[in-house]
Amino acid sequence: MEAAAHPLQSARLAVLHSYEVLDTDPEQDFDDIVNLAAATCGTAISVVNFIDAERQWFKAETGLGVRETPLATSICSHVILEKDFVEIHDTLDDPRMKDNPLCCGDPGLRFYAGALLTTEEGLPLGTLCVLDHQPRELTALQRDTLRVLARQVMAILEARKALQTADILGRDSSHRIKNILSIVQSLANMTKRHSPPERAMDDFSARLDALSAVHQIFGDVRAPQATGFEQIARQVLQPYLGPSSRVSIRGDCPPIRRDQAKLLGLCLHELATNSVKYGALSRQEGHIEVFMVSDPGGLTEFRWSETFSHPNGLPSRSGYGTTFIRATLEQLIGGAVETGRCPDGFLVSARGSATGLFG
Repeated sequence: MEAAAHPLQSARLAVLHSYEVLDTDPEQDFDDIVNLAAATCGTAISVVNFIDAERQWFKAETGLGVRETPLATSICSHVILEKDFVEIHDTLDDPRMKDNPLCCGDPGLRFYAGALLTTEEGLPLGTLCVLDHQPRELTALQRDTLRVLARQVMAILEARKALQTADILGRDSSHRIKNILSIVQSLANMTKRHSPPERAMDDFSARLDALSAVHQIFGDVRAPQATGFEQIARQVLQPYLGPSSRVSIRGDCPPIRRDQAKLLGLCLHELATNSVKYGALSRQEGHIEVFMVSDPGGLTEFRWSETFSHPNGLPSRSGYGTTFIRATLEQLIGGAVETGRCPDGFLVSARGSATGLFG
């Protein structure tokens, strides 16, 4: 008789796979546990097993000689539907086991006792169990020992998962620091090339402040790995949005990678700062339209369009801010960038394949 799927099968399997234990090599820590369980209980067989979607897989075993069996003959697939601990004194007296070829064979598995391997959320992953070829009954001490050893299996799994997570976070933090240092270095180089010596430190300080603000928005490790353009633009331009917004935002493109979102956020911050000083946001009637769209062929277009009166009031010379905007968009979009005054105001546009921009 094959067991029914667990009521929380999808969640259970997702958690099981998150431990990344399936199909790993035998290890002494687990081998010691099954050897101790068999010796304590006086049984011929002991296993640490996990119930996957279509198989029962053994991380450690003694007395069995195989690493996995199909669910159709798995006793433990029935046991994970129970709670805490299951002991079957004679499998042939159990309606779930009496037609199981592993129990009916010669020699058959006539005795079973298993402690569930359960997560803190109560999801059963498998069992630590002992089996024998003749009916029997465990003592209270033997049952308690199996429970303790099962908790030890879970403690090992949890510790290894925590170490793996810490390693990933450590590598991720290192990668983030390198990215930030790279951006800071680029800001310093661009400031040195394009700002007058008497303004270089002020310009560099202003860009570092902007970088800090953008990092606050996009630096949370709990944030999604990729974010939509509209969400990025609205977060950066939030101070200029209101009930009668003068900023229109539209995005029709794939989600943007989080590391690239920081660069895009810096670019939008620079555009908004310039607009407050010289452009649409310095005029009561001014309006901004910003969008990023991608066509089915993968071509991406970015456009920042400001509409306001008297655009001749804009500075005639491109400064560091314009250079930064152009260089950043060239890196993100990967194509030609146009910036400058137009009859109705100010326009920045870029078109390219945007390789590496999207997550």
